Amino acid sequence: MPSAAVPAGRPWYSYAGKDGDVVVSTRVRLARNLADFLFPSAEKKDEAERVQTLVFDAFSHFENPDDYHVVNTEMLDALAKKILEERGVLDGSGASGIVMKGDGRLSCRVNSTDHVRIASFEPGLNCARAFDECRLCDDGMQKTLQFAASYEFGYLTSILSDAGSGMKVSIRVHLPSLTFSGEADAVLNDVRAKGLDVFSVYGTGDGYGVSLGSYYDIATASSLSGSEFDQTASVESAGKYLAEAERKFRKRCAENKSTQVRNIILRAFAEAKFSVLLSLKQSVSIVSAVKWGLDSGILQGIDDGVLCSLLYRVQDGHLEFLLKNGGFSFEADIQNDTRLKIERLRALIVQEAFEAVQFNL
Repeated sequence: MPSAAVPAGRPWYSYAGKDGDVVVSTRVRLARNLADFLFPSAEKKDEAERVQTLVFDAFSHFENPDDYHVVNTEMLDALAKKILEERGVLDGSGASGIVMKGDGRLSCRVNSTDHVRIASFEPGLNCARAFDECRLCDDGMQKTLQFAASYEFGYLTSILSDAGSGMKVSIRVHLPSLTFSGEADAVLNDVRAKGLDVFSVYGTGDGYGVSLGSYYDIATASSLSGSEFDQTASVESAGKYLAEAERKFRKRCAENKSTQVRNIILRAFAEAKFSVLLSLKQSVSIVSAVKWGLDSGILQGIDDGVLCSLLYRVQDGHLEFLLKNGGFSFEADIQNDTRLKIERLRALIVQEAFEAVQFNL
């Protein structure tokens, strides 16, 4: 299937969410395996094909089957796979098939690490709703499928830490005030002490942030202990704790380090406005700084939903798709260089998104 297999319509990440000044998004994932079938790592090709057929058929019995799009990943071109990885639908572990809702909010990978991996995304902090979406999908599938489970271990999964509820809950947070103040490590260690994992989203950054753009993923470490309610509650609690801490230090920065903060935000905006080429790393740092400025009241004319969308729109795969389908005209000296055309297009997209930005200085 060509790149058009990428979910159409307004994507979930373009909407504003609860506590969106700090919590960018929420994700819940359920891992399931079909009873009487070997795990994907051990199954033969004909068994994998049978599993995929059964899973696809299960969705055809849902209440609104036309809401779901089933795709055999062998029919996807490399660019479509790249875009789906950037959106979190695929993860690089391999999958023979995927089922998606049009806005990408709910997806199901088939024959990846497990036979079935259901994932639901929500903007902002909303663990309960993300879990409900996954649960409804899980319940719908169990009307026609039997998942492998035991009374002792719960749902059986390829990875031991995924057994039990089979659930992984995570949130993505933006902590520029904490990282600028040098408090991020202490606060994130508090989160780790509660049994949660902490990951840098975009790798190591420079300047005021240890993690590029001060974006972090907070996730449950194991699904073996506690109920689904306990696991979602622990991440929800961590999200609220981080939101309170970030807002506290945002206020302190405004009171005690306003000149330095304004300098970071104004320099980032100037870089966006006057750059002809932008790398992905530069763009993430710029979006982070502008979001910091928005949430600190230093600027206006843009919202968190636009900034969250921008983090996806500036990814290489998304830009390459635009290049192939947009009919753009570039300067003669970069016309034959795909990398530079992507960086040129990235700069134009960021500048367009910032057109209405105004400063409250």
